[in-house]
Amino acid sequence: MRKVITIALGLLSIAGVSAQSITQRIHRLDEVVVTAKRPMKDIGVQKTTFDSLALKENIALSMADILTFNSSVFVKSYGRATLSTVAFRGTSPSHTQVTWNGMRINNPMLGMTDFSTIPSYFIDQASLFHGTSSVNETGGGLGGLVKLGTIPDAPDGFNMQYVQGIGSFKTFDEFARITFHNDNWTSSTRAVYSSSPNDYKYVNHDKKVNIYDDDHNIIGQYNPTERNRSGSFKDLHLLQEVYYNTNKGDRFGLNAWYINSNRELPMLTTDYGNERNFENRQRENTFRSVLSWDHTFSGKGEDNPSFGKLSVKGGYIHTWMAYDYKREVAEDNWASMTRSRSRVNTYYGQADGEYSPNKKWYFTANVSAHQHFVRSEDKNIILQDGDKAVVGYDKGRIELSGSASAKWQPVDRLGMSVVLREDMYGDQWAPVIPAFFIDGLVSRTGNIMLKASVSRNYRFPTLNDLYFLPGGNPNLKNEHGFTYDAGVSFNTGKAGVFSLGGSANWFDSYIEDWIIWLPTTKGFFSPRNVKKVHAYGVELKANLAVQPFKGWLLDLDGSYSWTPSINEGDKMSPADQSVGKQLPYVPKHSASFTGRLSWRTWSFLYKWCFYSERFTMSSNDYTITGHLPEYFMSNISLEKGLSFKPVDIQLKLAVNNLFNEEYLSVLSRPMPGINFEFFIGITPKFGKPKNKHSENINY
Repeated sequence: MRKVITIALGLLSIAGVSAQSITQRIHRLDEVVVTAKRPMKDIGVQKTTFDSLALKENIALSMADILTFNSSVFVKSYGRATLSTVAFRGTSPSHTQVTWNGMRINNPMLGMTDFSTIPSYFIDQASLFHGTSSVNETGGGLGGLVKLGTIPDAPDGFNMQYVQGIGSFKTFDEFARITFHNDNWTSSTRAVYSSSPNDYKYVNHDKKVNIYDDDHNIIGQYNPTERNRSGSFKDLHLLQEVYYNTNKGDRFGLNAWYINSNRELPMLTTDYGNERNFENRQRENTFRSVLSWDHTFSGKGEDNPSFGKLSVKGGYIHTWMAYDYKREVAEDNWASMTRSRSRVNTYYGQADGEYSPNKKWYFTANVSAHQHFVRSEDKNIILQDGDKAVVGYDKGRIELSGSASAKWQPVDRLGMSVVLREDMYGDQWAPVIPAFFIDGLVSRTGNIMLKASVSRNYRFPTLNDLYFLPGGNPNLKNEHGFTYDAGVSFNTGKAGVFSLGGSANWFDSYIEDWIIWLPTTKGFFSPRNVKKVHAYGVELKANLAVQPFKGWLLDLDGSYSWTPSINEGDKMSPADQSVGKQLPYVPKHSASFTGRLSWRTWSFLYKWCFYSERFTMSSNDYTITGHLPEYFMSNISLEKGLSFKPVDIQLKLAVNNLFNEEYLSVLSRPMPGINFEFFIGITPKFGKPKNKHSENINY
């Protein structure tokens, strides 16, 4: 039985942003239908979905920035255009799985994903699957999953958009998109080019400069102001998508994404050398592609309709990466300290099936394969194997994953789901990974729902863990653990006036055989299974949308996480002080808040995030280098839309780090103070205005 509940979705109701504007906005609170029959695919799932507005509010942002200001997961950033990783629930970045259009894009060498190389301009859909919920999509996500994708949607006919951004530190960002759509074909071409010397000033608290009197006696000290030199970057991204829809149940698609990145890595605050006497540079060329076929069908019964979908995908990833570190040891005499080169080729295949015979049952099945070929070498690290010189490793590994699930909704208020997953890496099979989910609607008034889940999960060592020279350990065990989740959510509102929603979730996770790289007596680091980690905590989310007057919309979103992540392993030595302590670089508290105020063609945005102190040492020492202080960040922006007969123009001014906060996300890596960005978006009008193609494509 369906019950109509008036809920204001506001900005969250936007499914995608067209090429007509930098940011598309809705100034009304609509009435929608909410039923006890939630989407059966999401029974019991702890999931955070980002609306397209959050993805496009500042198109110069990477997905790292989007996650920082719109979730409570920890984003560890070395600065703009430098490594940015994401970690759920007190785990490490390698415990976070990332997919793009269904294909896993974690680097097989490191097991992590650099979110600074993912422009939000290229992402139309983004979701977080917390803890246990990741088992529905893929294995290995002991912390969770970040699911990214594009959608085959564009306005009718031919359309284009160009955005020019200019910011502090001589930063330039250019964005372009060309789309075409008719009854059968959809094509989208996107391009992003960003460049900057990135030479912002900062106060170096790791250095002190003496103050002398006239007699050359030291009378005081101060922290010098320095520049973040040698941190320039030039990044180019190209994304081509083509879809063919038969309108008879079949859709064919091609996604191709090319990245060309040339980045310097700036000096540490503790480096007393001259930045002109060294070169520290990282270069990357990456190509990702996915070819897909989707087929849908449905039964004709009105009282008990059936539904099914079959999807087949094939993909390829090529990554070439170079890292060079040189120092000038004498005038015009440069010594190469590091010459690292790596090549990764990944071949991907996947088949998915969904079938719902009636309103009570929903079945899914999935099988995927990733074949990796990796060559990694550092020409300055040469090991001797008999009479043969070894400079790296050249390995291949097949990764297979399969899952099946059954979801049952015996009554409108209750849903249950069972998932079984099996993974194989190389020649090792993980035990069957089970997961169980349940949820129930306890009150139609307020749409109050309870959720709970439990799962087992496994993560295999990365290729660097096993084979990196020097230090790789081929005898490592798989990381494994259990995760328990329980939560409550609600949603209420009044059409045209307000909407209010929120959720609270408790989780408890145990991970054994945690892999950590430790120093050896031979002068290098090597990974070992040494830790037992207990991570637990609370995740809170809330949103409020209010329409106080006609044409006005106020939208507030907030999140908070409390995440103790404790090492409960045995002491490695009598001097080991890590047992019972918080894991390094895991904040106990993190929070984010976003406030949007829109009126007609004007829009104001305030974004705030907070991370509590992080320890850099497993002993949790409160030394200068042992911990990083808590910090908060505030960004604001003001946007204005202008419409003329031949063209639409969008103007936007953004202020980042509004209060000029001095902070570090990573030890010895200073972040920029207050800085500014200005954007102008131009969208030509071709012919008569056309209605935007429906998001619900009949394929």
